[in-house]
Amino acid sequence: MVRQKKAPNRVDDLLDELLEDCSSTEDILGESGLMSQIKKRLVERALAGELNHHLKSEQPDEKPSNSRNGSSRAVPYSSNQA
Repeated sequence: MVRQKKAPNRVDDLLDELLEDCSSTEDILGESGLMSQIKKRLVERALAGELNHHLKSEQPDEKPSNSRNGSSRAVPYSSNQA
């Protein structure tokens, strides 16, 4: 079976561009290297997206019929009353 060459895609182009500045493994895998920066930014964007989704989740437009506004006292009823 002959392998077909894949056409270069955007991710490959971006990786090539990022790796141009790296001259050693320390530049890629070091504490402040490329991988650390990519992981940090990816996690930050994921958390920001999750927070935005959470904050934009739909709130009910109407209050439920059993909600109170606090203007009157609650009157508890027991089975002996009523």
